[in-house]
Amino acid sequence: MSDEAQSSLDSIWQSEDPIFTNKELLDIEHIPDEERIIGRDDEISNLANGIHPAIRGGKPRNTIIYGKTGTGKSLVAKHVTQSAERFAQKEGTHLARAYIDCTQTTTETQVVIKLARSFNDSEKTDISVPLSGLSTNAYYDRLWNVLDTLHDVVIIILDEIDKLQENNVLMQLSRAGEAGKLESCKVGIVAISNKISFKDSLDERVLSSLQEREFIFPPYDANQLREIMRHREDAFHEGVISDEVIPLAAAFAAQEHGDARKALDILRNAGELAKDDGSDLVLEEHVRDAREQADIDRFSKLLQDQPTQSKAAVYALSLLADGQKQEEFSTREIYEQYEQLTKTLDIDALSQRRMADRLNEQAFLDILGITDRVGRGRGKGMTNFYYLLEDPEVVQTAIGSDQRFSDVE
Repeated sequence: MSDEAQSSLDSIWQSEDPIFTNKELLDIEHIPDEERIIGRDDEISNLANGIHPAIRGGKPRNTIIYGKTGTGKSLVAKHVTQSAERFAQKEGTHLARAYIDCTQTTTETQVVIKLARSFNDSEKTDISVPLSGLSTNAYYDRLWNVLDTLHDVVIIILDEIDKLQENNVLMQLSRAGEAGKLESCKVGIVAISNKISFKDSLDERVLSSLQEREFIFPPYDANQLREIMRHREDAFHEGVISDEVIPLAAAFAAQEHGDARKALDILRNAGELAKDDGSDLVLEEHVRDAREQADIDRFSKLLQDQPTQSKAAVYALSLLADGQKQEEFSTREIYEQYEQLTKTLDIDALSQRRMADRLNEQAFLDILGITDRVGRGRGKGMTNFYYLLEDPEVVQTAIGSDQRFSDVE
């Protein structure tokens, strides 16, 4: 490296960030102080009342929390359980908590392994929990031993629980004491779902063992979104944000069903764009560009691990929807577009039925929407119609980041 290049690099390391002072405040995973949690006082109280017995070693109530993405469900669950852990320690109760993201940890065995590893301290228990190599029952046995050896109470947050491939883990965890698997440790479950119909997927045995309470988080309105961002404004240097930035970001997020996650993403991305531009201020234009980028980033994240055939099916739907008033399309219409696309991509076309299976998988992952309609004419069955949850341009840009789709027009 030349002296000039080294000097330039040194100046970057030594310089102060011109836009941000504490960007972590804009991270949705960050658990802020309680005064920064806006519009969720009732929800905090409801969850805390259910957990309260755990402070002194009692069994916490199982709870299911519903609400759309970005309504503060995970934030409140993490905040309340963190506070409970702190107060339990003052009471001499060993309360521990674990957080499971069920979009990443999708099987019963994966959940049990992660819980056992989260709650274990091998130096105290002399129990090892390998990442693979044991049966599910063996992992359960190690989990029960860890819990009884180390903890009085544990609280388990299962986020986006509707993404679990099976629900047996709910019954095992909720009935562990009753079934004699645990001798002393109490287990409480906080299940979080974006789908209010989640309970419909549970059989009677699971519902009976859970004996849960449930409540719904409403979307934030534009005023609450503005307050959320105002309470995190100190992520930026003073005077860096122009007056229109927060109201505009709040308005955009309010249009997305009151999604605070999106509001903070837009605000953070706007700051990044201003920094990249060499601007001293975060301006309205940065917010508008950041909104589009936030949509693309979210969709790219959803699709990043999807196979090429699934991306091709979604891309075919985006091509149909682009510039048309029609929003929903039948499997047959999508398949005709999909077949043309596979020729452009030089990949084998799946059968219509197998492509429909891929579309159904994407609908389950909330990448697409799906409706059922009764077919016309005698003897006709149900026909699936699919629609995009994002603008076609966003979908095409996100999928276009995959090199295989870069030349599709």
